[in-house]
Amino acid sequence: MTPDTATRRDAVLAGRVGRYERMVEIRLIEEAVLDLFAQGLISGTTHTSQGQEAVAVAVAAATRPGDHVACTYRGHGIALALGMTPEAVLGEILGRQAGCISGMGGSMHLSDPTAGLLPTFAIVGAGIPVAVGAALSAQVRGASDVALAVFGDGAANIGAFHEALNLAAVWRLPVVFVCENNMYGEYSRIDKTTSVQDIADRAAAYRIPGEVVDGQDPDVLLCALAAAVQRARAGEGPTLVEAKTYRFAGHSRSDQALYRPPGELESWLERDPLTLFGNKLVQDGELGPEDRAHIYSRQQQLVTASLEVVLASPAPTIDMMMAGAPFRARPLER
Repeated sequence: MTPDTATRRDAVLAGRVGRYERMVEIRLIEEAVLDLFAQGLISGTTHTSQGQEAVAVAVAAATRPGDHVACTYRGHGIALALGMTPEAVLGEILGRQAGCISGMGGSMHLSDPTAGLLPTFAIVGAGIPVAVGAALSAQVRGASDVALAVFGDGAANIGAFHEALNLAAVWRLPVVFVCENNMYGEYSRIDKTTSVQDIADRAAAYRIPGEVVDGQDPDVLLCALAAAVQRARAGEGPTLVEAKTYRFAGHSRSDQALYRPPGELESWLERDPLTLFGNKLVQDGELGPEDRAHIYSRQQQLVTASLEVVLASPAPTIDMMMAGAPFRARPLER
């Protein structure tokens, strides 16, 4: 890990306030991404994760250096939670050399080996067997590393999901399957595409543990993921954890989510993980009533400063693409 990445990971591991601050950072960066897209500064499309921040920080807090995480094109939050800097994430989304792979991957293809983030996948469910491969590698090497596959509810309906769970169960691989069930596979509501109410029920077919968890509560989710990771690390095989969550934005930036039933979004906004977790920290005496406003203000300043660095960074060149530009393995010069 680079010093910057390690320090940022430590902030998430240090405690609940650090995880709340990272959740705020993720929300602010995702909101900035929407604005940047509207300005025409992001090529192609982008998929944001407002509402799913608790999953990101719980995944990061449950893992340790050496573990590997494979996630989806909606992976900005997980990348940040694992320790990637805002410059590395925003730089990649904006196609600048400041990005984690020098701006050549874009929004859907983030990666940082030093943070444990395998390349994020634009193909639905493609990261699930890759995480199984990382777990097999750890088992063969006799290492104590664990792999996590983070995917949406839609991915639980494809063949790779079932093949991966079956193989991981047969070989007792050190992998945790984390389903971010945000109720929609792209534009299709889960009750229109899936025969079970809980994705975790499918774990029984492979004789592995399955658990449904509140994906809006980072404390509850971290407890479940930490237990699953410990089980995998101890050689007891895989676990399927289903986090019930919700994406506040549409599937992609161009999607206005007009297919949602009236009142559904408003109902989930009442369970905004930032609001719920912030309230809990105030109630538990870990934050004062005014601290939350200060955190938002400080994080906004940091995001603004990071964006200034990124926008001053040039786009990658064709020569860099042909040469295979290296990962951003060290902090940017400021």
